[in-house]
Amino acid sequence: MIQFIHYPKCTTCKKAQKWLNDNGVSYEEVHIVEQPPTKEQIKSYWQASGQPLKKFFNTSGMKYRELGLKDKLAEMPEDEQLTLLASDGMLIKRPIVTDGKKVTLGFKESDFEQTWK
Repeated sequence: MIQFIHYPKCTTCKKAQKWLNDNGVSYEEVHIVEQPPTKEQIKSYWQASGQPLKKFFNTSGMKYRELGLKDKLAEMPEDEQLTLLASDGMLIKRPIVTDGKKVTLGFKESDFEQTWK
């Protein structure tokens, strides 16, 4: 089963959800703030995604800016970054779509076409 981990008010998440619905992809919704992924889940998403860990941060979010993470992430150990991501769903780039093997982060239609169609 595909999990769609999102924040319902996020416009990018809404676009991704519309794409999934329009393409007949069934999924389970997970609210990223009410049920934030655990450190272990984030680590497995990161490893499956092939993306650098810094891509998992919601760089346009207020929390990211408040914590001054732009300047801190380069020096921060991966384990600490994972702990930070797991501490607050609003720090995580969204949506995360996964079937346990494949993971997409954010919404890019071409990525969704390749991965979820």
